[in-house]
Amino acid sequence: MKDNFPPNPEYMELHNRRYEVRAFRKSADCVLLRGMVRDDKPHGLYLEDDTEPLTIHHMIVDIEISFPSMVIQSAQVVFESHPHTECTGIVNHYQGLVGLSIARGFTHKVRELFGGPRGCTHVTALLSAMAPVAIQCAWSMRIASAREDKSMNIPREQMTPEQRENLFAMNLNTCHVWSEDGDTVATLRAGGEIDPPIPVMVRLKELGRSPDDWAKFRT
Repeated sequence: MKDNFPPNPEYMELHNRRYEVRAFRKSADCVLLRGMVRDDKPHGLYLEDDTEPLTIHHMIVDIEISFPSMVIQSAQVVFESHPHTECTGIVNHYQGLVGLSIARGFTHKVRELFGGPRGCTHVTALLSAMAPVAIQCAWSMRIASAREDKSMNIPREQMTPEQRENLFAMNLNTCHVWSEDGDTVATLRAGGEIDPPIPVMVRLKELGRSPDDWAKFRT
């Protein structure tokens, strides 16, 4: 993968922040969401003649989420690197995540519970970055479950209206494509199919495979 931020010799680099969020399928009804935020100062900036970057913040958050309810079952916050001894005193406060839905309203609730002096600004920012990944996992979880249990591959036209609605419930009104009044939602509610994601179509073409192969893996 190409580096999106190649070194620019014209300017002095001041700061590098990285977020990484990964999701894992622990079981058919549990998702493990792991997030990381890391702040590095470039070498030689804080400590002259130092040849290595200096990590100021490095926090890791593990959240277990029930599926499909998307309710948080457990949460763990770890401070790998932090600037002040007192920083870690807020770790246990994040147990307040347990019982929250990570779907709608999560970011607002996080700000309410952990914003400002009620939390660590870096962990709280990371949580806001993790929530959309959990939503993205809904499709992946259904695909993985359908591969294990072929009986779940019910043709759209045979689904009940409630089953169709559940397929995209977490996407509804999250962006203009998923507007409740838009063409995408209308197609799915009518039992129709929407086009595969563009990256899937590109990869199928690269592999010399038919677009019909997508139907084997979507649900």
